[in-house]
Amino acid sequence: MELAKIRNFCIIAHIDHGKSTIADRMMELTGTVSAREMKSQLLDSMELEREKGITIKLAPVQMNWKGYQLNLIDTPGHVDFSYEVSRSLQAVETAVLVVDATQGIQAQTLANVYLALEQDLYIIPVINKVDLPAADVEKVTAQIVNLLGCKPEEIIPVSGKTGYNVDKVLDRIVESAPAPRAAELNDTRALIFDSYFDDYRGVILYVRVFEGEIPKNSEIRMMAAETNGIALEVGALTPKMTPAPSLQAGGIGYIVTNLKTTREAKVGDTVTLAKAPASTPLPGYKNVLPFVYAGFFPVSNDQYQELKDAVEKLALSDSALHFEPENSPVLGFGLRIGFLGLLHMDIIKERLEREFNLDLVITNPSTNYEVTLNDGTDLNIRSASDLPDQSTVAEIREPWVKGEIILPSSMIGGVLGLINEKRGHQTNLSYIEDRAVIDFEAPMANLLTDFYDQLKSITSGYASFNYELSDYRPEDLVRLDFLVAGNRMDALSIMCHRTEADALGRELTKKLKEVIPRQNFEVALQAAIGAKIIARETIGAYRKDVTVKIHTGDRDRKAKLLNKQKKGKARMKRFGKIDIPSEAFTVMLKRD
Repeated sequence: MELAKIRNFCIIAHIDHGKSTIADRMMELTGTVSAREMKSQLLDSMELEREKGITIKLAPVQMNWKGYQLNLIDTPGHVDFSYEVSRSLQAVETAVLVVDATQGIQAQTLANVYLALEQDLYIIPVINKVDLPAADVEKVTAQIVNLLGCKPEEIIPVSGKTGYNVDKVLDRIVESAPAPRAAELNDTRALIFDSYFDDYRGVILYVRVFEGEIPKNSEIRMMAAETNGIALEVGALTPKMTPAPSLQAGGIGYIVTNLKTTREAKVGDTVTLAKAPASTPLPGYKNVLPFVYAGFFPVSNDQYQELKDAVEKLALSDSALHFEPENSPVLGFGLRIGFLGLLHMDIIKERLEREFNLDLVITNPSTNYEVTLNDGTDLNIRSASDLPDQSTVAEIREPWVKGEIILPSSMIGGVLGLINEKRGHQTNLSYIEDRAVIDFEAPMANLLTDFYDQLKSITSGYASFNYELSDYRPEDLVRLDFLVAGNRMDALSIMCHRTEADALGRELTKKLKEVIPRQNFEVALQAAIGAKIIARETIGAYRKDVTVKIHTGDRDRKAKLLNKQKKGKARMKRFGKIDIPSEAFTVMLKRD
C-alpha cells in the first residue's frame, strides 16, 4: 500500500482509563474481528492481564478504515513498562491520548504525554467513559486544554463501553494524522518494538519498517545484538498472524525468526538485511537494566531445578529479566532475579506460582548500589549480603528516583510528610485545575517496600504515582544484620541509612519475635551494624515442669532437677538449630 494511505498510531493513557476497551471497539467498527470472535480486552491475551485489568505486554493490530490501513499499538500504562511504551511511540507517528472522564489527568497520563512530545508525535485527545454518572467532561476538558494547549472542540468525548463516537476517532486519524515519511536512504531498517518466545515457532519480532523491505526467507541482522537470523515468515497482525510475501516501508508487522532467545533480538534494536546491511542503526536503542532485585527460593529444595527452568522460560520472552543462582544457608538454593520495578516483580512471581505450580519464598527486594573501596576499586552490589567489610569501603552510592504524584489539592500535607519520612524532598508543586502535581526526589530503596500502599491510604486511593531512575548519590549507608541465636542470617540483611538504622532494627526484631517459633531454649534476636548490637529481643524458652513427679516438699531435690534442666537448656542453646519460617521474610517486606 502507498505511504499516503497508511496511518500508524498508538493509544496511551494511565492504568485503567480504557485503552484496551477503545481498541476493542475500533476492531469491531473496522470489521477486523467478527462479532463471534469478539470478547472484552481482546488484545490482553495473558490470563493475568485479564484478571488484573491491566495491559502487561503491548499488542499491535492492523485495521482497514475507509480505504486506509491503520496500524494500532495498544501499550501498557504502568510505570514499570514505560520502556516498552517509549519504543512503541518510536514506531508510530500519532498518539491517541485517552483520559478518564471520572478521574481526569493522572501521573502516568503526564508521563506518557511527555514521552509522546519527546518523540514529536501528533496527539489526538480523547475523553473516555463519558456515559458514566460520575463523568465530569467539562472539568476534564479544562485539564486537557491546560496540559496540551489545544482547543476544547479538538477533544473527542467517547465511550469505549458503548462505542459512542469511536468512529470519530478513526475519522480524525485518517483526516489529520500524518502518514509515514518516505525513506531518505535505500538501506533496509526496521525497529523492534517487542519480541517474545513462542514454544512452537521460536522468537517472534514485532517491527516497524522505516526503510526498504524485508522479504520472507531473507537473512536478517540485529545491529545492536550483532546476531544473524532468518525471517522464516513475515506478515501483519489482524490480530491473528496473517502471512505476506514481504514487509514494506511504513508498515508494522511480525517476523518469525529461527532465533532461540529474545536476548538475541531485544526491544529497541534495528533489523537490517544481512546481505545489504544498513550503515547506521535507528536511534534510541538502550540496554534496559533492572534496578530492583529479590531472591526467589523454592519452599522445598527439590523444586530448585523446576524454578530455574521456569525462570529460563519466562526470560526467553522477557529480555529485561536478569537472573543468577544464589545460595543461602537458611533457604538453600535459589535465584536472584532483577526486575524493572515492583509490579514487574509481582507479575513474575504470580506467573511462576500459577503457570508452573511453584511454592516460593521471596526475600526482601533491594536495589543495586555502587561501592568504591579504599583502593579505588568500583563494585556493583545487588544485596546487603554482598557488601564487603565496612572498614574497606570508601563510599556507597545509592539510586535516587524522580517521582511525580498527582492528587487532590486538599491532601498535599500528608503526602509531603510521607516524602520527607522516606528521606525524599519536594522539588516542585504545580496545579492542574483542582489537582496538585508534586515533583520530588527520593532514594529508590525507601520506595521499594510499602511507599505505594502508604500513599494510597493517606490519600484514600485518590493519588497516582509515577517515577523514573535519576542518578546515583553518595550517602551514609550501613548494612543492618540480624542475628538469630548468635548466628548472622545473610538472607535477612538490609541496607539502610545510618539515621534510620536504630528505629528499623528495633521494629524488625519485634516483628521477627512474633514469627520465629519458641524453642526449648532461650533465643536472642539481635540487630547489628558490624560488631555493634543496636537492638535486641528475646524469645523465651518453653519450660517443662520437671518437678511434677515429686510429691514431697524436698527443696534440695527440686533444685537439683531444675539445675539439671538449666544445664540441658544451656547445652541446647550451644548446639540447637533454629528453623526460620518463610513468614520471617514477608515480615521484612511490610513495614508499619
